[in-house]
Amino acid sequence: MTEFFQNKPGRRANLAAMPRLALAATMAAAATMAGAIPSDIFAAERDAAPGEMAVTVVKAKRECFVDTLQVTGVLTPTSEVLVRPDREGLQISQVLVDPGETVSSGQVMARLAPPEGQTGSTIAVQAPTAGLVTARAAVVGTMASARAEPLFRIAAKGEMELLAETTVKSLASIAPDQPAKIGIIGVGELSGKVRMASKAISPTTQLGQVRVVVGSDPRLRVGAFGRASIELGRRCGPAIPLSAVLYSQGGAVVQVVRDGSVETRRVTVGLLAKGQAEIREGLAEGDVVVVRAGAFVRDGDRIRSITAAEPSAKR
Repeated sequence: MTEFFQNKPGRRANLAAMPRLALAATMAAAATMAGAIPSDIFAAERDAAPGEMAVTVVKAKRECFVDTLQVTGVLTPTSEVLVRPDREGLQISQVLVDPGETVSSGQVMARLAPPEGQTGSTIAVQAPTAGLVTARAAVVGTMASARAEPLFRIAAKGEMELLAETTVKSLASIAPDQPAKIGIIGVGELSGKVRMASKAISPTTQLGQVRVVVGSDPRLRVGAFGRASIELGRRCGPAIPLSAVLYSQGGAVVQVVRDGSVETRRVTVGLLAKGQAEIREGLAEGDVVVVRAGAFVRDGDRIRSITAAEPSAKR
């Protein structure tokens, strides 16, 4: 392999004089020996008739591609309720719930009593809504005040959402109710949907907020890190293997086979997924393209097509 590409006297002239088919076969063999290309791709070329190259082809077929956006963030309550005392000057005498517990509407969460030496009745602090207790600041013996930190924080109905940030350009593609898959560390993947995309951005970071509803799962914890894949849209149309797309100075091209001859055609490539390329312009369903070794053929070449799904008859 090393000797083949050394610049020895007369070597350049030998390569230039070599028939293109023989050159392709020689280069293919060298690449195969180096492990760069599987040997079965070019095995069919040994069976080609003089003046004709056997190449693997495939038909463009209809595929559907999903356009997604990846965002990362942390879990926060979708709707947070702050629980504060109705009266000032009372002392916390009893705390009945802890963070992580689920409460029902009207459930007693704490009791307040007048400080020692003062008269008055005990007051019950009740949950204003059903949900998950996410934080507790209430401590027995301390004074309760509506101006201080809330005694409790409740995630209404236990629902959580991923609070993430993304670029201004991406915000324009996000809309409410777009489906999403959310991966939460320690939980796994859950289904959700976009609740809102901010209309304002940070002047410092130039990023805007996106809120993706995850739902009410007892395993979810406020502050947990997560990643969401938001489905922006789906498109269906002609698709070919990514290996069939070549790139030139003018952009992407494919080599279409028509009546046994090669025709180089410019195309517009869209989304990529699982080794397939969406072709937005330049190909129609059913068009036959050279799927591999496209660099060894050019416009007007006569070839013998071997369908990718069908092995050569002599192999």
